[in-house]
Amino acid sequence: MNYDKYQYLRIEIGDDGVAILTLDRPDTLNAASVPMHHELERIWLDINDDERIRAVVLTGAGKAFSAGGDLKGMARRVGTKDNFRHSLRAPGNTRRLWQNMVETSPPVIAAINGDAAGFGCSLALFCDITVMAENARIGDSHTKVGLVAGDGGAVVMPLLIGDARAKDLLMRGRLITGREAHAMGLVTHVFPQEQVLAEATAIARELAALPTWAVQWTKLSVNKRVKEQLNLVLDTSIAYEMLTMNSGDHAAAVTAFAEKRKPEFKGE
Repeated sequence: MNYDKYQYLRIEIGDDGVAILTLDRPDTLNAASVPMHHELERIWLDINDDERIRAVVLTGAGKAFSAGGDLKGMARRVGTKDNFRHSLRAPGNTRRLWQNMVETSPPVIAAINGDAAGFGCSLALFCDITVMAENARIGDSHTKVGLVAGDGGAVVMPLLIGDARAKDLLMRGRLITGREAHAMGLVTHVFPQEQVLAEATAIARELAALPTWAVQWTKLSVNKRVKEQLNLVLDTSIAYEMLTMNSGDHAAAVTAFAEKRKPEFKGE
C-alpha cells in the first residue's frame, strides 16, 4: 500500500502491526482544510485494505491534536459561490468520513496530544479508545463560530456522556480539560502530555498482539450502535450546519477571527 499520495496525513507502520497516523498541518494546529478532509475520508479505506495494520494510533503533529475546521479558509469563502458549493458537497463528504472510519476493521486509538476543538473533537471521539493529555482541552466549539455542531458532535457526544451533558457542552461550545473530560467519561484515559503518545501506542500494541478477528469483530459489534446513531442524527445535523454556514453570524465570526477581533452576533 502506497501512502505517498497523502499530503496532509503521515503514516508510519511498525513491524508490530501498529500504524501511527499523524495529522500533519502543524503550522495551522492541524486545522482540517477541505483537501485534508478529503484525505481523511479516503485513508481509512487504504488502512482497512492494508494487511500489515492491526491497530492504528491517530495523533497530531506539533502542539495540537486538531484545532478543528480551517476558519481562515471559511473566511475566504464567505459570500462566494464556493461557499454555496461547499455547503452542497460537505454533507456527503462528512458522512463518508465517519462511515469509513467507523467501519475500519483495526481498532483506532486517539493520542490527543493537545487541544482538540470542533471537528478535531469529533475526530478524536470517533476513535475506539482515547488517550488524552490531562491539561489539553477538548470540545465542540461550532456554536462559537455561528455553526450548528453538525459534523459529528451531535452524533458521538450523547453516546459517550448522555444527552444532558452533551447539550451543555455542544450548545455552549465549551472546551474542557482532559481531566474534566475523563471524569465525565468523554475520554478513556488521561496522562501527562509527554506520555500520551507512548501510552496510546502501548494500548495499540496490546490490541495488535491479541487475536485479530476477536478484536475486530468485538469492535464491529459495539459500533453497530454508533452506526445507528450516525444514521439517525447526521443527515439532519449536518444539513442544519450547512444552513448556518450561509448565515450572517457565521460570516461575522470567521471574519472577526481572520481580523483578530471579537465578533458581534446579530441573530442573522
